[in-house]
Amino acid sequence: MSAIIYKIVPQALWREAEAKGRFDGAPVDLADGFIHFSTADQVRETAARHFAGQSGLLLAAIDGHRLGPALRYEPSRGGALFPHLYGRLALDTVSWVKSLPLGADGSHIFPSLEDE
Repeated sequence: MSAIIYKIVPQALWREAEAKGRFDGAPVDLADGFIHFSTADQVRETAARHFAGQSGLLLAAIDGHRLGPALRYEPSRGGALFPHLYGRLALDTVSWVKSLPLGADGSHIFPSLEDE
């Protein structure tokens, strides 16, 4: 599996994380007890399924190898293995953060992703 995993996050929530120096998770992450991530192959479906029509989003690329044993790949949607982080996300593991704008058709326009 690729070292790079992805997190879709509202811009305001990410700015709070930058101010704190760490990302504790979105409300769904806090409710589930882990931070949800997606691989490059999964992130577009994640956007369509959980963030359809939402603007003001960012896409963060994280070096999963730097997360250690707190990162686990667990079955989710249709048995696919999704990366889950049991702990806070240290911002020094983030490779980049880019805007995830909506296109004219209402779907998100993704930057180039590693392992596509």
